Amino acid sequence: MSDSSTLPPARLRPEAELAREALSAPVLARAARLARWAGVDTRVDAGGGLVEEQLPAAAEQLGLAGDDAAAHASEAWRIAVDTGLVEITDEEAGTVAAGEDLALLTGGSPQDVLGLWLTALEAVLADASVPDLDDLVDAMAEGGEVDLSSLDWDPEAEAEFLDGVLGNLYLLTVGEEGPGEARVPLPALAASVIVPGDMGEPSNEVLEQVSDAMMRLDDQFRMLEPVGLVEYQPVDEALMADADEEPAAPVDEADVTRYGMVRLTPLGLYGLRARLLDAGFDAPAVGDLADKGADALLDGTAPYPPGAAHAETELWLAGRGPLAAARELLAAARGTDPGAPLRRLRCQQALSLVGAEAEPALREVLDDAELGGLARVWLTEHGARDVPAPPQEMVFWLTIDTVAAQLAAEGNSEELRALVEGLARQHSGFFDTAWRVGHPATPDVLEAMGRLHPDKRIAKEARKAAFKARSQQGG
Repeated sequence: MSDSSTLPPARLRPEAELAREALSAPVLARAARLARWAGVDTRVDAGGGLVEEQLPAAAEQLGLAGDDAAAHASEAWRIAVDTGLVEITDEEAGTVAAGEDLALLTGGSPQDVLGLWLTALEAVLADASVPDLDDLVDAMAEGGEVDLSSLDWDPEAEAEFLDGVLGNLYLLTVGEEGPGEARVPLPALAASVIVPGDMGEPSNEVLEQVSDAMMRLDDQFRMLEPVGLVEYQPVDEALMADADEEPAAPVDEADVTRYGMVRLTPLGLYGLRARLLDAGFDAPAVGDLADKGADALLDGTAPYPPGAAHAETELWLAGRGPLAAARELLAAARGTDPGAPLRRLRCQQALSLVGAEAEPALREVLDDAELGGLARVWLTEHGARDVPAPPQEMVFWLTIDTVAAQLAAEGNSEELRALVEGLARQHSGFFDTAWRVGHPATPDVLEAMGRLHPDKRIAKEARKAAFKARSQQGG
């Protein structure tokens, strides 16, 4: 994704709720527990890690057992050091003390807690980009020669791969019209960064790359779940068994969930947005425009999906009186620039959320060439009396404005195609009048109607009308 484009807005949970989730995430919770456990007798090595003889006690403190207990305790300690929950007081002596940031977990603001969590997230993401080094460790233990090139590991490429996957997961999450809680199949997520967009049927080589990427992601998401970034259902172990081994139980070959399913948590959504902002992306969140003017609201929500635009507008209206809000929206909707039609569409959608108290504001613009049409629509829909009939010129102007807004919002959609067909069917001689409409978008709208209408004769009429309109406007 390009860092110059605006991403769909994220719908974030309140920071207090996210902070509670961060505190309960196993990675940060374990680090905090070890930071409180550490005392004057705690010793670290030259790299800041707990000395080996103290790892069993640390693991016991965390309630860990088994072969991996010491390794997990060591990881938790490193997170405690990285986040400042523990400070090394004397590197030579290897002594430690509670860090100043430890108190933030109980006495700090939600932003303080989330800041510590973000630091922990970066550490875990760095670990997730490192391949399994078990073979390397075994070779070193046996005194053998180690060929680093045989690992086929490019740290920068690994980090970029994981960032790309997480970026696509973020887009899939914020692009949903619902609350963004759908799980994504691991094969689809792997394919989104491997398979070229213009490739029809993936080749066997590409499919093998997708399969390899799935296995890498399976390991990585298992590491990222404890920090609270994702909820993850791992790949079915039976899929990784040898071909000649019989499965332990019958399996459903059509069950896509066996190949891994991942969902970005609300905390993960917050974390990835923070990383995108740091990387220079324009990653808005619903609520960003609540304290801005109506001009910022209408321009800012122009590219938003309908659901996100609705949510943002509700927050904006919540802080204003209906009449004042309507007047501000109408004033901001005026204009002849290319973005004006979509601004007026967003204005109309915002006004649909305002009650009858706003009626005086709509009546004030009944004679306005740009706003009179939408004002009549609003008044009629709200059951207002004595709404004057619009002149024909205003009807056609509003029609052109509406189609221009739909083009800007949706492009050549099926909904717009149906609208175009309906206009041509309902208005006899539509194009004979439409080309004369003094709207800046008239030529483009008529060209689009010629492109979209399935009837060749009507499409030709539209194109001829577009030519006349462009000539009239000096184009």
